[in-house]
This record gives sequence, C-alpha cells and structure tokens, in this order.
Amino acid sequence: MALTASMFLKRLSLVNYKNFESKNLEFDPVINCLVGDNGVGKTNILDAIYHLAFGKSYFNPVATQNIRHGSDFFVIEGEFEKNDREEKIVCSFKKGMKKVIKRNGKAYDKFSDHIGFLPLVIISPADRDLITEGSDTRRKFIDGVISQSDKEYLQALIKYNKVLMQRNALLKYFALNRTFDNETLSIYNTQLQEYGTQIFIKRKQFLAEFIPIFEIQYAKIAEKKEGIQLSYQSKLEENDLKSLLVEALEKDRALQYTSVGIHKDDLDFSIEGHPIKKFGSQGQQKSFLIALKLAQFHFIKTQAKTTPILLLDDVFDKLDEKRVAQIVALVDGDNFGQLFISDTHAERTENVVKSIHQSYKIFNL
Repeated sequence: MALTASMFLKRLSLVNYKNFESKNLEFDPVINCLVGDNGVGKTNILDAIYHLAFGKSYFNPVATQNIRHGSDFFVIEGEFEKNDREEKIVCSFKKGMKKVIKRNGKAYDKFSDHIGFLPLVIISPADRDLITEGSDTRRKFIDGVISQSDKEYLQALIKYNKVLMQRNALLKYFALNRTFDNETLSIYNTQLQEYGTQIFIKRKQFLAEFIPIFEIQYAKIAEKKEGIQLSYQSKLEENDLKSLLVEALEKDRALQYTSVGIHKDDLDFSIEGHPIKKFGSQGQQKSFLIALKLAQFHFIKTQAKTTPILLLDDVFDKLDEKRVAQIVALVDGDNFGQLFISDTHAERTENVVKSIHQSYKIFNL
C-alpha cells in the first residue's frame, strides 16, 4: 500500500469575496468548525476553499456573482502545506477580466493544469441536485471525480465539448441557411467518436472501481441492509458513437443540436430496483448522497495518493448527531486529512468533535 501524502490548509485570506470585505483565518491541521447563525458566511468560507482547488465556486459558477456587493474584484489566497512543502495558491477575479489562478506566484496558462493539485471533496445540502436534477448534474459529478486524478480524461472532455459546440453551431447554420454539408459534419463526427470513446471507456473503468467503494460506504452509514444500485447508462453500450451520429442525423438536423453522445450519458440511482428519487425516503436519499461523496473521497485518496480535504457544509441539517459523529469518526487515525465543518450550533459541533480526541479549532463567525 503506497503511503498517503499529507496536505492541509494553514491560512486563508479573503478580500471582497461574497459577504467578506476582508477576512483572515488560521486553521488547525485536523479539524476546523465554522459556527454561527445563518447568513454570517460559514458556507462562503468553505466555498472559498473549494474555489482554490477548482478555480470556481461550488454553489455559483458565475464569477461576477461571487464578488462582494459594491466591489469590482475578489481575491482568495490560501497557504497550504503539501508533502512538507509550502504552497501558496491565489485565485483572483476582476470584472471584465479573465480569472487568474497562481501557484507560488506563477499564473497557470490553463486552469485544467491546476485541477487535482489540491484534492478536495465537499458534502453539502446542494448535493440533493444529484438526485433531483437532470443527467447533466450526475455527469458533472463523474467527470469531477475522474478529472481530479486523470489529466488525459480532463483533456479529452475539454476537446469533446469543444467539437460538440462546433457541431451544434454547424447544425444551426444548416437550418438557418437551408443548406447541408456532409463533409464538414463527418469530420466532427470522427472527432467526437475519438474523444467520446476515450471518455466512455474511462467512465466504465472508473465505475467498475467506484461502485464497490460506494456500496461499502452506504452499508456503513445506513442502519440496515438495503438493496441500493448505482449504474451507468450510455447509448455507447449499444453501438459506436459514429454509427449513432449517422443514425440520428435527421433528428439532429430537426433539433439543431447533437442528440446522441457521451454528453447524454447518465447515472441511475435506485433502491430495491426503483428510482431513489421517487421511492427513497429522505433518510435513504441523504445516506445515498453521503455514501456517494465518501466513496468519492476514498477513490480520490487512492488515485491521488494524497488525503483530500473534506468540507462538510451544514451536515447537521441533513443528519442526526449520531450519523455526523459516524462520519467525523472516519477522520480518526490517519484515514482522513483535514476536515472543515459548518454548523449553526456551536455546542452540538463541539460535542461531536470532542468525542474523536483529535486537535480542533472552533471559529465563531
């Protein structure tokens, strides 16, 4: 078993980020609790940490909307220790300009080069979207997990999406100008086939590894044994992408967009053979989502050989104290790295955290 590297956030400084004009925090290497009433910015601090790892907000991808009201820029600065080295990450954005991410003073040429450098997993009430929303949300989840440890996957995805946009623009152009050019279209088809096949194969390999981890996590969280299933659905199981694109040509021309491909794949969540969205109780849905995120945590930890930072946003809202204690107990020993918890009740959080006998810090906001 390869040794897992350690990584933690030592300091965070915010300027004009969401509700903070200026904020500086020094963190404990193990557990950090952010407590205070609703609206004081607990989630915003967690989101700032997420921003440093992914170059975007978890809750609001529109960069301008993360700037404090009345300002025209924000700066997030984090000092990390990773493998006994100091790493300084700065993410800044000014209205009308491109967002910039710098590592130790040097700006990245491509954001995608930074993805995976700071492995991180967030568990938040917003995760409900994975069950309630469309397939797009679930694909983003798979892509996010794989991309943190597989650069080739991320590049294939970026290229696929670019070609997809070009093909869709061409279909619109055909409709608008009542014209058709099969030659150009088939060039795009070939490119989609190439990148799409790579993505499809990697998603299948990923899920073959991920699903057993997920099942173990669910069994730990759920009180009783329940038949839960997680399965991958893709038209590429039936045929190669190029053939699918040729078959769907008339439909695509009518719709003016590409109706088949890995951008239509989905994850199926079910319990006892029925969709969890309709048939799972609230408790089962919560357990399902947390198991999904803890499986993500374990998968990334194995792949990146670094223990990810774990952000627990408002988990008490979703789970009772006993369940939260179960999750936090997984931090014990060298299993977890650094943990951040947000909660409205200081006492409740402290009770859970104390039971673990690890170092911790409580921030009253």
